[in-house]
Amino acid sequence: MKAISLLLISCGLCITSQAQDDLSTMFKDSTGHQPVIGTFKSTRIIMGHSNETLKKHELDFRVAHRFGDAGGSFGGGKTAFGLDNSTDIRIAFEYGITDDLMIGISRAKGSGDLTQIFEGLAKYRILKQTTDDHIPVSLTVFGNVTVSTMSSNDDATSPSHFDEFTDRMTYVGQAILARKFGERLSLTLSPTYVHRNRVGYMDQNNMFALGGSGRVKLSKRLAFIAEYYYPFRSQSSKDYYKSQGVEFFNPLGAGLEIETGGHVFSVNFTNSTAILENQFIPETRSSWLQGQFRWGFNISRRFSLFGKKDWKK
Repeated sequence: MKAISLLLISCGLCITSQAQDDLSTMFKDSTGHQPVIGTFKSTRIIMGHSNETLKKHELDFRVAHRFGDAGGSFGGGKTAFGLDNSTDIRIAFEYGITDDLMIGISRAKGSGDLTQIFEGLAKYRILKQTTDDHIPVSLTVFGNVTVSTMSSNDDATSPSHFDEFTDRMTYVGQAILARKFGERLSLTLSPTYVHRNRVGYMDQNNMFALGGSGRVKLSKRLAFIAEYYYPFRSQSSKDYYKSQGVEFFNPLGAGLEIETGGHVFSVNFTNSTAILENQFIPETRSSWLQGQFRWGFNISRRFSLFGKKDWKK
């Protein structure tokens, strides 16, 4: 299954790359099918990806941080409402190969069964929404592979016990459908597949999820953003873990996005402790209703390595 997952992601990117030239020729004609720009201001929304990609030769340095619980038994004034603690940190470098294809590497602290995580990712934009609705939506595909470098757990039943190197690996494949409505509203729908090579008893190696997100422009440089994922975990898995005192929750986040030239900065609150899709989709165990949400931020700084800067998409 792990080989199939990698093959599907790789083949999908190769096929879409081959098809892009034909699509570009089809839609860049004299009939005025102009692409919509700036559906989102960043390649990320809160937890997950937007439909946007980096432009050719752009280098994006990204830092994402999630603090501890704002409320509940581990939050409150004694921890400065979570600021004393950190649940996950991710530092990444991402690069635009073309205007529609980007790659990246990152290191994340990790929050969940696996920690000390390296990630490799690729993202390709297949379709661009046009201003005349000749193409009504944008379509982008995303895939990643992660490897944990943590020490193997001595407990052979643990998800972090590694008999083989491949036990350390997880994968995500995602399609991102997006549409911009007028000048102020943008929405996405993101069917997602997560595969983890090693999981605990009654957990799922393969999990599908459906994500949805939105952006509402409040001013020239300020926007409200929100995001939600619904993982399709089996009822038998839910029941077993609940009997063990573990309950899973759907990831939900909301925040503000601020654009300052080459910087895009978002301040957000989520119930997810993890940053990577490989973890926050199948492993979120924190509840908004129990005060187990946390403040976080995403910072993006772009550099144009060759040629003139152009932030428009």
